[in-house]
Amino acid sequence: MINSLGRKIPAFIEGIGRLEPFEGAYAKIRKGWMDEPTIPPPNKAYLPHQSKLCKSLEEAIMRSNPHDGMTISFHHHLRNGDVMLVQTLNILHNMGIRDITLASSSLLECHDPILPYLQDGTITRIFSSGIRSELGRAIAHGLMDIPVVIQSHGGRVRGIHTGKVQIDLAVIAASAADCEGNATGAHGKSAFGSIGYAVIDARYAKQVIVVTDNLVDYPCIPLSITQNFVDYVVEVDSIGDPSKIATGTTRITNSPMDLRIAKLAADVIEQSGCFKPGFSFQVGAGGASLAVAKYIRAKMKTKGIKGSFLLGGITSYCVDMLNDGLFETIFDVQSFDAAVSNSLFTNRRHIEVPAALYANPFNCGCITNKLDVVVLGALEIDVDFNVNVITGSEGYIRGASGGHSDTASGATLTVVVCPSFRGRIPIIKKRVHTVVTPGETVHVLVTERGICVSPACGDLAQNLKKAGLMVKDIHDLEKEVDLITGVPGPLEYTDKIVGLVEYRDGTIIDVIHQIKEKQFKLPV
Repeated sequence: MINSLGRKIPAFIEGIGRLEPFEGAYAKIRKGWMDEPTIPPPNKAYLPHQSKLCKSLEEAIMRSNPHDGMTISFHHHLRNGDVMLVQTLNILHNMGIRDITLASSSLLECHDPILPYLQDGTITRIFSSGIRSELGRAIAHGLMDIPVVIQSHGGRVRGIHTGKVQIDLAVIAASAADCEGNATGAHGKSAFGSIGYAVIDARYAKQVIVVTDNLVDYPCIPLSITQNFVDYVVEVDSIGDPSKIATGTTRITNSPMDLRIAKLAADVIEQSGCFKPGFSFQVGAGGASLAVAKYIRAKMKTKGIKGSFLLGGITSYCVDMLNDGLFETIFDVQSFDAAVSNSLFTNRRHIEVPAALYANPFNCGCITNKLDVVVLGALEIDVDFNVNVITGSEGYIRGASGGHSDTASGATLTVVVCPSFRGRIPIIKKRVHTVVTPGETVHVLVTERGICVSPACGDLAQNLKKAGLMVKDIHDLEKEVDLITGVPGPLEYTDKIVGLVEYRDGTIIDVIHQIKEKQFKLPV
């Protein structure tokens, strides 16, 4: 099949099933989302005063009916400080459980120790928003027989709700929990902030284990995860290291070039017509995009503008703007800075939201649908404004879909910020390696060498030019950068598909093929 972006999509993948090609950002919802299947949450019952406490994680797993072919899920709110995923899979591997489907909300460098389990048959399928490091490299080289499925944060909720992903066991790390399983990430020695990605797992998993290093008196407040969905509770020495949350892409940039890009993006927002009292705002996880918040904060103070809400991955900059009275509310599905947790715990206008409310396209109105402005990063962008945030220039899987396509689809103004080239590799391409976010939902590209505006944006380009901003046609900028860097040779791939990129509505927007290289050795 050929989807609406001209990408070849197989009709059927063994181990995945029939596939539906992407037809446009809003086509499926307009065509009739009510035809989508839904599954009910499992029925559960406990006797009065029956204890949920287990002496160890191993005991809890043993009591949760582990079996070959099971699907197990995790959240990634601790990001690179997470330890529970690896510990759990070690236990299952030692029990001899095989053919596991891993449905983590994202996978990071700290999860590389599970790589041998992809090789020996312990893990045979993966659904995730992102895959990085050695895991992504090995998968790109064809280590798995069944392609991984990349989902957006909203698409993951849709996938669970519609039964595409049916979770047998959810292991939910919490920085505080009580004996009944009421749990939160907002306080405790390992506080990580919002636990919004895990709410759908708790509701739909057949068995739920809450793991905490801070068992508190009943009831644990706030009730981020509620006891009526939790089967077992385990107290451990540590659920992970929250100091490693703000690493990599979630750290505010100090790069002069990235700060210049962020300043230009703030200027674009100011002149866009969206920068007015009551506007809503989200920044993505990239270093430059997070820095945009710093400049928007200064502009809001200068002009006396107060916004309605901040959304998404929340940093200390966002909390500062809330405390300054620049926004009415924060909606927090993921905290990109462990310091944010205190604000979430103490400020009633800092509101924790589940991923379904954040970005699921199949409900009566996710918050991304009310976004005015979103600022996002990119690994690549092409002349049709399609964005790649999942595969690198060498073809490896090294990023995350995250909320990229979710927020772009709902925002009035989607601004993508990135340098025009990295390490002599051009970022603006005639055709990106992998489409994650379709160009029809992207409005402006901001680079250090110029600003490009989608032709679909009417008078925006002229308005930015009148404001003195350096606006260029994206085709001209692509040629300009190619003259500086040269045009890289095409990557060589085999016919084997190693990854399927779902758009948020469940259709397939692109596929990832195995890298063709003579030799590849797994890391020891």
